[in-house]
Amino acid sequence: MTTGYGNAYNVYKNNSVNYASKEQLLLMLVDGAVKFSKIARQAIVDKDIPKAHNNITRTQDIFYELMASLNVEAAGEWGQQLMSIYDFIVRRLTDANIKKDLKVIDEVIPLIEEIRDMWYEAEKLSKNKEQLK
Repeated sequence: MTTGYGNAYNVYKNNSVNYASKEQLLLMLVDGAVKFSKIARQAIVDKDIPKAHNNITRTQDIFYELMASLNVEAAGEWGQQLMSIYDFIVRRLTDANIKKDLKVIDEVIPLIEEIRDMWYEAEKLSKNKEQLK
């Protein structure tokens, strides 16, 4: 049975995704990647293999989406470098998932956080640029 509050939250959540700009969606994705990778890390600590697996694959899915949406040709060398970083993260997440290895996930989480921070900074600079026009 769904409460009114739960229903209202789901409507809000769906609307926030349905009406978000491309930039806002990208930020939601990178926020999700940080969140799911940290949940996976804790699941590895707790030896909750299914939870670790599910959250690592969710993080990978986000990076696959980021890779699919990255126009490397338009972005040039910067785009190629970013694609290489995304690919590295996905491969290390695969290693972390296979081995359920804290060292590997601890190596990847700071990279994922840096990617998130980079996109937030880019979005902030873009907004400031728009305000100056």
